Amino acid sequence: MTLHPEQLGRSKQELAATLKELRQRAGLSGARLAVRCNMSQSKISRIENGKTPANPVDVEQILRALDAPPDVLARVAELVRLAHTEWQDLRSLRRRGLQYKQQELAGMEAGTVEFRYFLLSMITGLLSTPEYIRASLAHLGGDQSRLIARKLSRQEVLYDARKRFTFLLSEMAVRWPLISAPAMAVQLDRLASVSRLPNVRIGVIPLRGRMPVAPMDTFTIYDKSLVTIETTSGVLVIRDPRDVVMHVEAFSTMESYALFGGDARAQLERWSDDFRRGA
Repeated sequence: MTLHPEQLGRSKQELAATLKELRQRAGLSGARLAVRCNMSQSKISRIENGKTPANPVDVEQILRALDAPPDVLARVAELVRLAHTEWQDLRSLRRRGLQYKQQELAGMEAGTVEFRYFLLSMITGLLSTPEYIRASLAHLGGDQSRLIARKLSRQEVLYDARKRFTFLLSEMAVRWPLISAPAMAVQLDRLASVSRLPNVRIGVIPLRGRMPVAPMDTFTIYDKSLVTIETTSGVLVIRDPRDVVMHVEAFSTMESYALFGGDARAQLERWSDDFRRGA
């Protein structure tokens, strides 16, 4: 399925209207459909009015109760996926102010217990030194001191023992020379230091041996309910459980290639020494 950003904003309303239309075509009242689906009539009403997002399980129950034909099933399945997908383009985020995106991320982090980060080409702000963060924002121009401060303050979440973090970093993410060689060495030392926190696992994936599965994106999994995918032009937010499971499986595969614990710290130390020698 091709995702067009302009579709994402109206997909929830379109899904709600489609489900209501299908019920009416089937000649069923909301009450009768509710009985067939083992749902409350109020829930059916909220779904059809777009007040309650229809999750894939609810939609499947409704379509089964309506004996929907295959072509309708395919169309509604596409709407469900679109309704659980949000596109945040970078231009809009910049106009609004990227500090508000930091507030949104802090809110997501506050409500999440288990985090999985796959970092393909850069180090995430939660693990970054101030100099690395400053360099990652340099292309924005102007004074980014408030944004840098917000990113640094978000790092406090790593010290919440109730939460669990797994970070997987490709060798490219770790070694991409975003800042000077001495500063990169300090950045790698920070990775090694954070990896000693009892609730944090940092895995590094050296480019060696055979890895038959190639990752395509940088992504973050929040519990098992939401995935964010970072691209050059924005962020894709996915809530469809099927897509979340797909990313959990991809993460597990990448995890099998990674070094952890003492092995990861030894590798980070070697790369850090390379930067200090200017290698």
